[in-house]
Amino acid sequence: MTDPASLRVADADREALTEELREHMLAGRLTPNEFEERVDLAYKATTRGDLDALRADLPVSPAVVKRSLAERRSHLRRRLLPEAGGSAGASAVCVAIWLAAGADASFWPAWVILFTLLPVLRDAWRLFGPAPDEEAVEAHLEARRARHERRRSRRHHDLPRPPKMPPPPTLPR
Repeated sequence: MTDPASLRVADADREALTEELREHMLAGRLTPNEFEERVDLAYKATTRGDLDALRADLPVSPAVVKRSLAERRSHLRRRLLPEAGGSAGASAVCVAIWLAAGADASFWPAWVILFTLLPVLRDAWRLFGPAPDEEAVEAHLEARRARHERRRSRRHHDLPRPPKMPPPPTLPR
């Protein structure tokens, strides 16, 4: 696998480092001359290692923490959406069946809706609620993905193999 320090950087990475260096200059960790030197080097940088060397002697800035937290939440939100879609789809199918059957009896799809959307609602509350807990959401989504992968591999291993075909008969000469 490629060393992350040798990966090439984009202009957005250089701009993010420039903003981070500006914060450090405003906090008094860098002099204006050091700031200008590092910004020049940042715009000349070609790899992640070059950028990391420019921030090696500086603490992590609050903007970097905020940006990485926003990226992590965005990633978790994208992982949560397919689960919500799957739950909503199963619920919609059950409601359609209930409606097609005449909708005379009690609303039994409520049980399907409750049990399929409950994990999604729990994760959404953990992610967007008053005390976000990204670790719990990520652990829950990862555990669910691992269970799905185990089931998928088990299904593929349990498939019956086709019987071996006998060799074709040889024709007499």
